[in-house]
Amino acid sequence: MSGVGFIGLGQIGGPMATRLLEWPDGLTVFDISPAATEPFARAGAHVATSPAGVAERAEVISIMVFDDAQVTEVLTGPDGILATARPGTVVAIHSTVEPDTPARLAAIAAEHGVEVLDAPVSGGFMGAHSGELAFMVGGSDEAVAKVREPFALMGPLVGHLGPIGAGTRAKLARNLITFAAYSAVGEALRLAEAAGVDLVKLGEVVRHSDKVTGGPGSIMIRGTATPLAPDDGLTPIFTHTRGLGEKDLHLAIALGEQVGVDLPIAHLALEQLGAALGVPRQPDA
Repeated sequence: MSGVGFIGLGQIGGPMATRLLEWPDGLTVFDISPAATEPFARAGAHVATSPAGVAERAEVISIMVFDDAQVTEVLTGPDGILATARPGTVVAIHSTVEPDTPARLAAIAAEHGVEVLDAPVSGGFMGAHSGELAFMVGGSDEAVAKVREPFALMGPLVGHLGPIGAGTRAKLARNLITFAAYSAVGEALRLAEAAGVDLVKLGEVVRHSDKVTGGPGSIMIRGTATPLAPDDGLTPIFTHTRGLGEKDLHLAIALGEQVGVDLPIAHLALEQLGAALGVPRQPDA
C-alpha cells in the first residue's frame, strides 16, 4: 500500500477525505482555505502547500474541486499534480465535469506515466459523512483496482462503468433522474396544495414509500433502453405497471383541471411512460 491524497475539502470533499484518515499509509491533503485543512492537521494528516506537494507523498489522489478549469489547474498547472507525480500514480476526478474533460486530461497525464480516472459520486453530503457514497468510475481495470481499497473507506459501491469518461456520463444520467424528479415533485406539490392536501404529511408518505419501493431507480433493471422482447419476463410486469401509471396520470391530470393547476410534466409522463418502461404502446393502441 501507499499514501493517499485529497485535494478540495469542501462540503462533500471534506467529509470524504475525513474517511481517508483511516488509511494506514497516511493521508495528505490540500485546499486553498486554511480553515478547511486545520481539522486534518489536528487529526494527523499531512497538509501540503500545493497539489504538487500532495503528489510527492501520495500515489492515489482524489480531486473534488468546483469545475473543469479548477480540475485542469490542479492536475496540469505549474504547481499541479503532474509536476511531481511518480509514474504509476492514479488520479481520480470526483468533480462533475464536462463529458470530454476526463479523456483530455488522461491523455496529458499519460505522458507522465500517470493514470486518470473519472469517479464522480452519488449520495451527496449525507452519504459523504456516513461513508455510504456510490462511485461511478471510468478508466482502466488496473487503475480501478488501485483505488478500490481507499474508495471503500468512503463508500461501499465502486461501480466500474467502462473506459475513461464513462463515470462522468453515468453521473450526468444519474443526475437527470434526480433533477427531473425534483421538477415533478414541484408539480405534484402544486396539485396537492390546490386540492387541499397537507404537504408535510404527504412528504412523509412519499419518503417512506420510496424507501420501500426504491423510488424511480427501482425500474432500472434492464441491460438496454430498447423495447422489451415479448417473451422477456419483465414484459408482463412492466405492461401492468404502464397500465396503472397511465390510469393514475389521467386521474391526476383530471384533478389538475378541476382545481385549476396546469400539469405539463404529468402530460409528458403520460406520453412517455410506456417507452420509459420498455413497453411502448403500438400506434393503434
